[in-house]
Amino acid sequence: MYVCSCFGVTEEQIREHAASGACTPRQIASASRAGTDCGSCVRRIQGLLGRGGCPRREAAGASSHAGAALSAVPAASAVPAAPGRAAAAA
Repeated sequence: MYVCSCFGVTEEQIREHAASGACTPRQIASASRAGTDCGSCVRRIQGLLGRGGCPRREAAGASSHAGAALSAVPAASAVPAAPGRAAAAA
């Protein structure tokens, strides 16, 4: 079944690109152009990727993203003040 009628991209092609490592709609678009014209297929692509279309996403889902996201944010004291402005007191 076609997912992107603008470029003739099928569900099977989306799954093949996902198996090759394209795990986001933007990566699918880079690989196949799907979703880059009218955009009506982007939600369908997201649905396919979210339903086992991407083996990497399943493996990543096993680890906790919350801890990784929090550790990526620098502490307020570690952020340098903008030039010409004093740092806000915490």
